[in-house]
Amino acid sequence: MKSRTANWFITKVKYDKTMEDGLQKPIVETYVVDALSFTEAEQRITEEMSSYISGEFEVKDIKKATFKEVFFSEDTSADRWFKAKLQFITFDEKTEKEKRSNVYYLVQASTFQGAVKNIVEVMSGTLIDYVIASVAETPIIDVLTR
Repeated sequence: MKSRTANWFITKVKYDKTMEDGLQKPIVETYVVDALSFTEAEQRITEEMSSYISGEFEVKDIKKATFKEVFFSEDTSADRWFKAKLQFITFDEKTEKEKRSNVYYLVQASTFQGAVKNIVEVMSGTLIDYVIASVAETPIIDVLTR
């Protein structure tokens, strides 16, 4: 399990996909792209999709991702992406209260349990007190790194 910090953008691409029954169906797929700007994100997803999609496609949406880091799995069966919300716990000595700050990650795994295991594995290398507040599967197809 390795993690990577970057400028992540979530992109949506619309195109006509040939289904198993031979019919064409318009679909929208979600991809995450590592880019310095919206312009570069559009350029990178356009280049990537041009090599996979025969025919026309349209970049429907690009937005900054709420997560700052992606946890990549080395497991070849890890073909799904999960958004994890972790709460980092700190103690404010002035107010003598516990403070929780939310941090979001994108985690690659084949199952929900695998995603939780991958989070624990990465976080075990830190000294941060945390709780896993939520883990949810996303519609992301792939993550494109530099």
